[in-house]
Amino acid sequence: MDAEYDLLIRDGWVVNGRGGEPVQADVAVSGGRIRAVGKLTGAAREVIDATDHIVVPGFVDIHTHYDGQVSWENRLVPSSSHGVTTAVMGNCGVGFAPCRPEQHELLIQLMEGVEDIPHPVLVDGLPWAWESYPDYLDFLAARQYDMDICGYVPHAPVRVYAMGQRGADREPATADDLAAMARLVAEAVRAGAMGFSTSRTFFHRSSDGRSTPSFEAAEAELMALGGALRQEGRGAMQLITDFDAPEATLDLLLRLVKAAGRPLSVSLLEGTYGPMTLDWRTVLDRFAAAGAQGLPIKAQVLSRAIGVMLGHELTLNTFYTCDSYKPLAALPFEERIRALRQPEMRARLLAEAADPDPTIVLGRLAREFDHMFLLGDPPDYEQPFENSIAARAARLGVSPEALVYDLMLERDGRNNLYVTLCNYEHGSLESSREMMQHPGAVLGLGDGGAHCGTICDGSYPTFMLTHWVRDRQRGARLPLQDVIKWLSHDTAQAVGLCDRGVLAPGYKADINVIHPERLTLHAPEVAHDLPGGGRRLVQRADGYAATVVSGAVVYRDGQPTGALPGRLVRGAQAAPVH
Repeated sequence: MDAEYDLLIRDGWVVNGRGGEPVQADVAVSGGRIRAVGKLTGAAREVIDATDHIVVPGFVDIHTHYDGQVSWENRLVPSSSHGVTTAVMGNCGVGFAPCRPEQHELLIQLMEGVEDIPHPVLVDGLPWAWESYPDYLDFLAARQYDMDICGYVPHAPVRVYAMGQRGADREPATADDLAAMARLVAEAVRAGAMGFSTSRTFFHRSSDGRSTPSFEAAEAELMALGGALRQEGRGAMQLITDFDAPEATLDLLLRLVKAAGRPLSVSLLEGTYGPMTLDWRTVLDRFAAAGAQGLPIKAQVLSRAIGVMLGHELTLNTFYTCDSYKPLAALPFEERIRALRQPEMRARLLAEAADPDPTIVLGRLAREFDHMFLLGDPPDYEQPFENSIAARAARLGVSPEALVYDLMLERDGRNNLYVTLCNYEHGSLESSREMMQHPGAVLGLGDGGAHCGTICDGSYPTFMLTHWVRDRQRGARLPLQDVIKWLSHDTAQAVGLCDRGVLAPGYKADINVIHPERLTLHAPEVAHDLPGGGRRLVQRADGYAATVVSGAVVYRDGQPTGALPGRLVRGAQAAPVH
């Protein structure tokens, strides 16, 4: 008998992505689309037994930095191993197109500094087979992936392309400069860019310490870019800002959305560092009120603390700016650890001052002992402050530096520590929970593909399902159907990808089949799998029985199948017509 379906997922608990509670049903797929959901009969070329599993839409991650990785790699790890089936890159105003040949090094240093992607990796990996943003998209369109990709055209490359060194030096844009930038953005969205992104934060700096070219760009410049989207009638905007003049910044953002008539999402965190100084509830309330009046603006929030990893294999550690440590950093790893095990080296480093690092604004986190934790495996991202390094050292009667020194030498020198930067002011994740549940928010800020030696938050979809739905002990948990909606439908809608994020007939067949009790998030670990042997943090998960992209199984029991059905998505996608 001929198969009626390409794929049939049988007897799972279907969570449809629209907020509906789990329903036991089958999901049938044909031609890369969902054909039917319900109690189904008929044969299929492939059948997945989903008994005791949840069947959910593929996750849409709207904040990644795979701009370089997509040019040399087909598997977008870590995101694809955590159920992400669509990734939006080009966030925070940084990327690699448009770019003239003489500007390659400038954009590499900018990405290295802002997103902690090692310089040699980018030099070895980027083929630079493009100049314009449409060229870049054409290059990507010829490649295959384990998920769909799409991207914003980033403000910094646009500014530098239009203005040359004046743009890099952050000189004010002339009327001709603004017109040139607007033309580049319009050209990009016509070719399939999702819109444009920009950064206005002090913390985004090139690896030489210079501020990103878009920092403090005049309102007229933002309006010119937004006007290009209005003229084209398409595209969304993404932005990070310091909120250093809170009310004025909020007013500017709302003026931009109103003038452009296009959606905007803005990074939002709780904390005491630059972009987090404004009360986040004020931002969310203002955004929700604006949304109720028809202005499409959302705050991007993360489901856990923005946390930085410290270790001898990583970008930062407590001693990395000490004079005696700097020569060790150039040694092969095993030699470095042998040297650090010498009592005289320990005594010397514990006695030395840690000078500020001018190229890494957040370098002082390396000694934030009251917010520093031993993460563990499985990792515990919600530990009380009495578990901090400062508290543990006080109980032991030793200095925090001495405790850190010894801890980082455990596990053959590969023991890493975790410092909470934002969303952890009060020693719990209650602020994250309140943010996520607010109507003015949308999930994001996972930064997949970036911060290779400091942050590993691309795993947040798995964290949502393990910590927030199943395991949390220090406060309320979240309903499964809400979390799935936030991870799929809501993120897809936020950027105009209305053809996915829902399990219903006609929608794109991007699906996760997950065993909820076996789902496990492992601790971050270092892999040396980037071009030239470059290192990055990765985080594995167990419990994903299958991840499906466009009807093809790309992961089975956590292992890649070799299928690469993912493609470049050009621009917004309409919902299926019923």
